[in-house]
Amino acid sequence: MEAAWARLAAHHKSVAARPISTLFAHGDRPAEFSATACGFLFDYSKTNIDREGRELLLELAEAAQIGTARAAMFTGEKINRTEGRAVLHTALRALDAEVQVDGQDVMAAVRATHARMCTFAEAVRSGAFTVSGGAVRDVVNIGIGGSDLGPAMACLALAPQADGPRCHFVSNVDGAHVHDVLAGLDPARTLVIVASKTFTTIETMTNAGHVRDWLAAAGLDPAAHLVALSSATGKTAEWGIPPARVFGFEDWVGGRYSVWGPIGLSLMLAIGPARFNDFLAGAAAMDRHFREAPLQENLPVLLALVGIWHNQICGHATRAVLPYDQRLARLPAYLQQLEMESNGKRVAMDGQDLTRHSGPIVWGEPGTNGQHAFYQLLHQGTRIVPAEFLIAARGHEPDLDNQHRLLIANCLAQAQALLEGRSLETAREMMAARGFTGDDLEMQARHRVFPGNRPSTLLVYERLSPAALGGILALYEHRVFVEGVILGINSFDQWGVELGKELALALAPALEGEAVPAEPSTAALVAHLRALRGEA
Repeated sequence: MEAAWARLAAHHKSVAARPISTLFAHGDRPAEFSATACGFLFDYSKTNIDREGRELLLELAEAAQIGTARAAMFTGEKINRTEGRAVLHTALRALDAEVQVDGQDVMAAVRATHARMCTFAEAVRSGAFTVSGGAVRDVVNIGIGGSDLGPAMACLALAPQADGPRCHFVSNVDGAHVHDVLAGLDPARTLVIVASKTFTTIETMTNAGHVRDWLAAAGLDPAAHLVALSSATGKTAEWGIPPARVFGFEDWVGGRYSVWGPIGLSLMLAIGPARFNDFLAGAAAMDRHFREAPLQENLPVLLALVGIWHNQICGHATRAVLPYDQRLARLPAYLQQLEMESNGKRVAMDGQDLTRHSGPIVWGEPGTNGQHAFYQLLHQGTRIVPAEFLIAARGHEPDLDNQHRLLIANCLAQAQALLEGRSLETAREMMAARGFTGDDLEMQARHRVFPGNRPSTLLVYERLSPAALGGILALYEHRVFVEGVILGINSFDQWGVELGKELALALAPALEGEAVPAEPSTAALVAHLRALRGEA
C-alpha cells in the first residue's frame, strides 16, 4: 500500500501545476473520463486525473483489496471490528437475497418486517387504520442523526410522489423544534413515530415525552397515536405501544445507513409501499453494479478514487456537494453525516494512528442558491474546494421546463467557470472596453480574474424518481466504504459521538445547581448561564 501511495504522490507532484483544461487537447476526454451505470452518468473529466493517475489510483484500490472487502461486507462478515458487527444495510434492499450472519439466514426476518411495514402503511394511507380523531392527517417522526436525516431528506426529495399523510420531523432537543413542528397540528389526527433503536436516545426520548404530554393534554390516549422504530421491545411496552406498531432492526444496520428499513417508515407512509420499493430497487441496482462492474468502470469506486485524489493526494481538505435540484436541499447534510461520521477517524483499524488525513469536510447547498452565497470563495478564494455537482435532465413540472433548462445552464456554466476561469489579459480587455485606463484599469481587471483550474465532477440522471434517489444514496454509501477501506479505517463505528453525550449527561446536575463542574471554564459558563436564568 505505501508504495502505491508513494507513486501517486510522485505523480501528483509532476502534474500539480498543469492546467486541467490542457487535458482536453488530446482524444475524447469527456468520454474516456466518465462512466455510466444504473441510469447515471458520472463525469470526472474536469479533474487533474490523467490516464497515468487513474491507473495509479486503480492500483491503490487493488492494493487495498477492495474486492475482498466488498465481498466480506455483502456476505455478512463482521467487518465492523470495534463493535463485532456485520454491516448489512444492503440486505434491507435485497429482499430476494440470501444472507447469513453467524450461520443464520437473516433475510426471513428482514422480509417479514418489510411486509409488516407495507401492511401498516397501506392501512394508514387508506384510512383503515385510525387514530383518536379518525384517519391520520399528519405524521411526526421523532429521531436524531440517521433516524432523522435519512427520512427527512428523502421525504423532501420525493415530494412529487407524496400522496399520503403529511410528514414532519423533530430532531433537535431544543424545545423550539418540537414546539414549532406541533404548532397547527391537530393531535387527534396525528400519528407519532418514535425512532430510537435502544429507546434511550436522550434527545429523541425527551422530545417523545413532550409529544406524549401534548397528546394527553388534548384528552387523548397517547398509546393510540404512537409507533416505535426500535428493537427494545421491553421499553416500547412501557410506553404502551402495542407490538403490532413496533418495527425493529438488527445491530448490523447502522443509523446513518438505516433509511432502507423501519427508519424509512415515514417515507413509506408519504409515498406508499410501491414507490418505496422502487426506492429500494434503485439502491439494489447500484449494489449489483458495485459488486459486478470492473473497478475502472465502477461508479462508487471511481467516485471514491476521485475523492482520495483530491483529499489525500492533492491536500484539498473539503468537498462541496452541489445538487442542482431544490428537492435535494437536505442531501449535503445527509452526506455530511454519512461521510464525516463514517470516515472522520484518526486511527486505523488496528488502533494505530493514521499516517495521512482521513475523510474530508463535506458541505454544500443546492444550486442556484449557493451561487449567491459561497461560490465567490469557490471561484476566487485562496483555497481550492473540489465541487461535486448533481443535475437531472428533467424536472417534475412540465409547465416550468424553461426554468429547468436555466437550472441546467447554471450548473454547467459553474463547472465550466471553475475549470477555465478568466485570465488577467481578458479582464483587462473587458475593463478597457468599459472605459477604464491606467491604474484604475489594472485594479478593476485584477478583481475580475478567475484563476480557474478548479476541479469538479458531475453526476447526471434523467429525473429525481424514487429509484434515482435510491441509486444516488447507495452510490455515496459505497463511495464511503471504498474510501474507508483504502484508508484502512472502520467506517461503521462512531465513537466520536459518545464523549459529548456522556459529558452532557454529567453536566445536567450542574445546571440544576446540584454540582460544580471540575473544568473551570465550564464551571464559569454554567454559573453565568444560571445567573442569566435567575437561578444563581
